[in-house]
This record gives sequence, structure tokens and C-alpha cells, in this order.
Amino acid sequence: MAQARGASSDRRKIVVAVVATVVVAAAVLGGVIWTISDKNKTEGQVIQPGTTTSSLASGVVQKRDGVVVTVGKPGAKATIDVYADFLCPICGQFEKAYKTQIEQAVNDGKLQVRYHMVPLLNDRSSPPGYSLDSANAALAAADAGKFVPFHDALFANQPEEGKRGYDKAQLIELGKNVGITDPEFAQTVNAGTYDQQLNSAFQQISNDPKLQQDFGGGQMGFGTPTVAANGSVVSWQDPDWLKKITG
Repeated sequence: MAQARGASSDRRKIVVAVVATVVVAAAVLGGVIWTISDKNKTEGQVIQPGTTTSSLASGVVQKRDGVVVTVGKPGAKATIDVYADFLCPICGQFEKAYKTQIEQAVNDGKLQVRYHMVPLLNDRSSPPGYSLDSANAALAAADAGKFVPFHDALFANQPEEGKRGYDKAQLIELGKNVGITDPEFAQTVNAGTYDQQLNSAFQQISNDPKLQQDFGGGQMGFGTPTVAANGSVVSWQDPDWLKKITG
């Protein structure tokens, strides 16, 4: 009898161990599925411009020159250069903090902004390539006269670094949603027309001594966002930086 009870006890231990293993495996599988779902949450999403569409005053010009887009009224007394990556989370914070002030200064004719789309984090999306694809699409939007609403929508709906960005079809759909009707826009996005120019400009920018910053511990380098005025980097963490530039 003792031997039988021992055998029965051993069987119960095996059953409990198997059940525990199944529960753990299910939990791990559930975690993997959730992680993949979270990582790919931008898949199939429509990038909505909605309230992010900016209201530019009459006389404000959006003009592409190479891989730089200038927005402002001709004759504005102040000009800033903004270097940003559409995947960069700090760039997203910069946009949220200063978008309204910058737009007001532009509409008032006090400021021109030269936007530089920098594919600094091109390998930090999954799959890689979103920084470059979005930069190229933004230049194509500038060709269609819709740079600002396209730019603002990408930051308002910014994907997370390390996760899936938006694919070219989604970027093309955003173009339609901000009013781009020229079929050349989609062709430019799909072909990566400005990719080589953007990469070449990035190499020059990242090695420009005027754009180097101290990231602590004596480590100098280029990062996004970077704001420059009159040939020098501006400390945009200062809440009054824009007022000091525009007077």
C-alpha cells in the first residue's frame, strides 16, 4: 500500500509539473504576442492630419531647396535652422513645446524656418528605414506645397523609436489626407527620389563643427533636435530662446 501511495504521489507531482509548464508557456507566448502587437501597432493605421494641420497666414511660402525646406514670409528678419528626425522622441517633444510659438512668429513675418530632415535614427525603427522614408516623403510634400501639414502630422502621430514606423503606402495616404493630388508625390515616395541627397547632407551635417554639441563628459557630437541661428547652435531648452532671436 505504501508503494502504491508513493506511485500515486509521484504521478500527481508529474501532472502538477506539466500543468505548471503549460501555464508558464502560455504566459510567455501571450507576452510574445503582446510584444509583437505593441511593436507593430502602427501597421494599418491611417495617419490623420486632423487638428494638426497648421494655419499658415497669407504670404507664407513653403519652398524646397535641395533637401532643405524653408517656411516663412520673404524678408523676415530672423532665420533659424531646425535639424530633426521624424523618429526622434526628443524632436517630438521640441515640436510639442514650440510648434505654436514658431508658427506664430512665421505668420507674423518675424521668422523664417529652414527645416533639415535628418535620417539619424534610420536603423532604429523595425524594420529599419523609417527616418529616411519619412524625410523623403516630407520633401515630396514640399514639392506639392504641403510640407507644413505633412511635417506636423508625422510628429503628432510619431511612432516609437525601436518599433515599426509608417510604410510608404501610409505616407502616401497621409499626403492625400493633407490635400496632395499630384501623382508625382506617390512616385517620389515609392522611388526614394531624395534618399541619396538626404544621406549625403546628413554626412555633411554630422561633421559640421558649428553643429557639434557637448553631450557631457567632454563628448562632442551632432544630435537631434538641433536648432541654429546666425551660425551658432541655440539652447532651445531656454524657454525664451525664440523671443531672443525674433526680438
